[in-house]
Amino acid sequence: LLYTIKFEVMFCLRNCSRSSVLKAINAPRHISASCVDANTGLTTDEIEYREAALNFARTELAPHMQTWDATEEFPIATIKKSAELGFGGLYVSPDYGGLELSRHEGSIIYEALSQGCVSTAAYITIHNMVNAMINTFGSEAQKEKFCPVLSSMDMLASYCLTEPGSGSDASALVTTAKRDGGKYIVNGSKAFISGAGATDLLVAMTRTGDKGPKGISALIIDTKTPGISYGQKEKKVGWNNQPTAVVNFDDVEVPAENVLGAEGQGFNLAMHGLNGGRINIASCSLGPAQQCFEDVIQYTNDRKAFNRPLNANQHIQFKLAAMATDITTSRLLVRQAAKALDAKAPNAIALCAMAKLHATEKLYKVCDDALQLHGGYGYLKSYPVQQFWRDTRVHRILEGTSEVMHMLIARDVLKHL
Repeated sequence: LLYTIKFEVMFCLRNCSRSSVLKAINAPRHISASCVDANTGLTTDEIEYREAALNFARTELAPHMQTWDATEEFPIATIKKSAELGFGGLYVSPDYGGLELSRHEGSIIYEALSQGCVSTAAYITIHNMVNAMINTFGSEAQKEKFCPVLSSMDMLASYCLTEPGSGSDASALVTTAKRDGGKYIVNGSKAFISGAGATDLLVAMTRTGDKGPKGISALIIDTKTPGISYGQKEKKVGWNNQPTAVVNFDDVEVPAENVLGAEGQGFNLAMHGLNGGRINIASCSLGPAQQCFEDVIQYTNDRKAFNRPLNANQHIQFKLAAMATDITTSRLLVRQAAKALDAKAPNAIALCAMAKLHATEKLYKVCDDALQLHGGYGYLKSYPVQQFWRDTRVHRILEGTSEVMHMLIARDVLKHL
C-alpha cells in the first residue's frame, strides 16, 4: 500500500535552495513495504481499525495540528467528530454506545491518531480512560447515566489524580471528601489536569479515610457543580492545544451515589487506569515517531548536499537504520504489553512499565534525530517535526515518570528472591 500524507504545509528541499522546495503534498510513501510497516502482524480487522484512525488523522487532525498549537485551541468539535467512528468509547460495552475493543486494538488506534496530532490523540486517550473506568467499576446506574454520553462525546471527561504536592507518590494525595449524609463535601486541588475548564465530567481521586492508599476513593463529579474553579491555563512546551490547569474544589457537594466502585477502592482504580494509560501514552509516542521517520526518509532523499542526496551517506543510512529499529522494537513491546493487559497476565504491570519506558525514551530520540537530520529547517515552526519533538517530550513524565517505570520493573524482577 502507498500512503499519502496530507499536511497543509510540507516542504521537501531540493539542492540547497528554499525557494525550490514547494512540492506536491500527496507524495506517496513506501514505508508500508519496509520493516517499519505498522500493519505487520495485525489481523484484517485491526488493519481496518488502523486505516480508519489514520484517515481521520490525515483529514481531520494533521491539516490543523500546527494552527492549533500556535493558537492553543482545544479542538472540541474535531474531538467530538471522532466519536462518529466510535473513538469516544473504545473499551465500553456496546450496551452503552461503545466498541468494546481490546487494549491492543485501542493501542493501534491511538498510534494512528497521534500521527496527525499528538496532543489531540492524547486527550482522546484520557477521555477513554475515564469512560472505561466507569464501564468497568461503575454501578449499573452510573454506567447508564454516564457511559452513553461519554461514548458519544456529548460529555467530555478529565481525570484528576495528581496534586500540587503529590505526583509520583499518588497515595499521598490530600484532597478530602467528607461524608455528610447523602453527599460528600470535597475540598482541595488537582494539578496538571488535561482538558481543565473545557470538559464536563471529572473522575477525581479523593481522601475519604485515613492516610495511605486504602483511604482513597474515586468520585464522579459534574464540572457544573458549584465550588469548582480553575487556575490559569499553563504555558507548556508541547501539548499546547490541550488546556492544562489546576482544578480547585471548595466545598463541592457530590452525591454519595457518585462514588466509583467502593469507598476506599480509589487507589486500586487509579493504578488500574494508569496501567492502560501507560500503554496509551506509549502508543501516542509511536505515531509521531512513525510520522517523523516517514518525513525524514523523504527529506534525506530530496535534500542534496555535496552533489548527492543526504541518504547516500553511510552515516545517515546508519542513523535511519537505528531509528527504524527503535520504532519497530517499541511497537513490538507496546503491543505485547497491551495483549498482556488484555489477558490479565501476572507480569502485565511490569510489561506496561517496560513499554512506557522504552517507547517514550526511544521514540522521543527518534523525533529528536529527525529534527537533527532536517538541519536548521527542522527547528522552524513551519515544519511539523519540531512540534512532534516538543509534544513527545512530556510522555517521559506523565502516567508515571521514566524513573518510576524503572522502579516498577526492578520490583518485578526482584520479587521472587
